[in-house]
Amino acid sequence: MSTRFLAIFVLILACASAPARAQDVAAPFDGDLQRLAEILGGLHYLRGICGSNEGNKWRNEMQALIDAETPSGERRTRMIAGFNRGYNGFQQTYRSCTPAATVAIRRYIEEGSKISRDLTARYAN
Repeated sequence: MSTRFLAIFVLILACASAPARAQDVAAPFDGDLQRLAEILGGLHYLRGICGSNEGNKWRNEMQALIDAETPSGERRTRMIAGFNRGYNGFQQTYRSCTPAATVAIRRYIEEGSKISRDLTARYAN
């Protein structure tokens, strides 16, 4: 599901963000990008402690998102900060996989998928 999620999102970004990259101005979907980055950071931490053996999968997804969007300056900084905020927030809360961590993983995957679908519907040509 995450590969499809990323592929859809990359398509959105390729179509919708070219003018924003040129001027490094805030895109109308930057709030959603911030939330998606935070979700990816949270998943990177939680899936690691829950023994998913995915390695850097979620960090790589974040890197692919940055590569697709190619933000610079403050936009790039905000995206990376969102990822780190998601990671650090769960790192401070969970030291091992718990039922609550498993629920958080499920909810984050659902929310990330919803953000991707909404952005596709709103910004895809």
